[in-house]
Amino acid sequence: MPNPRSDYSNIFEREPLKLPGGARVAVWPVINVEEWDINEPMARTVLPVPQGRSVIPDVPNYAWYDYGMRVGFWRMKQVLDRHGIRATVSLNASVCNTYPHLVEESLKSGWEMMAHGFIQRIINAEPDQRETIRKTISTIKEFTGTAPRGWMGPGLAETFDTPDILVEEGIEYVCDWCNDDQPYEMKVENGRLVSVPYTLELNDIPIYLAQNHKSPEIFERARDQFDTLYREGAESARVMCVSTHPYITGVPHRIKYYDMIWEYIRQFDGVVFMTGSEILDWYNGAVKG
Repeated sequence: MPNPRSDYSNIFEREPLKLPGGARVAVWPVINVEEWDINEPMARTVLPVPQGRSVIPDVPNYAWYDYGMRVGFWRMKQVLDRHGIRATVSLNASVCNTYPHLVEESLKSGWEMMAHGFIQRIINAEPDQRETIRKTISTIKEFTGTAPRGWMGPGLAETFDTPDILVEEGIEYVCDWCNDDQPYEMKVENGRLVSVPYTLELNDIPIYLAQNHKSPEIFERARDQFDTLYREGAESARVMCVSTHPYITGVPHRIKYYDMIWEYIRQFDGVVFMTGSEILDWYNGAVKG
């Protein structure tokens, strides 16, 4: 069965897309800032529970996540601020209530808040996904003064109805479909929804938790991915997302490799760093122009 949300398109046969200033690659840093409920099983684990059991509270795995909020996020923010790069925060809306300082400091740096569900729980497990989407959007809007334009489902999960509901609730772009290096318009029942290229390959969860790579892997992979997209971008623009989580990339033995990504990319002309909404606005202007 073909993809129900997009027509097939060969990227090398499309009309060329041109970035502002003749840039080749739009680089999109995303930091996933989540809240895990200590009263539930953890979203992920780094340390198995002895005897193969499940426990609540799961103290070591909760502490692993909480380290990211207390330390890892701020370490990563220091890196991006030093390079003058603004990130998009993929934000569980509940963080506005429980870690408000984190959201406030992100806003001071001009970072974008992208909706990432209310708490770190897949949309398929929510009793009313529309109400969860509404609660997520309204909580972020109330705290920041601006409704989020983008959406990423926790775990990139959707139901078959999610894109249609997102559009109806005012979302303009979504990141769950990691199937292209350029934005494209998705098929929805009403309105317009754009897929902005997120990533499974430059994502610290697969790199470190699923594939068990050593710490330098995120830099080496980002460098090689950038080199290819930069070459291809001479003909038609490419988007390169780097997706990270504070409790993974923000630890001491990985942070220097995160820094090295930006040191490397900033050597090149023809690169523009964008938030998700900026990519959306550029793409909308390019296809309408």
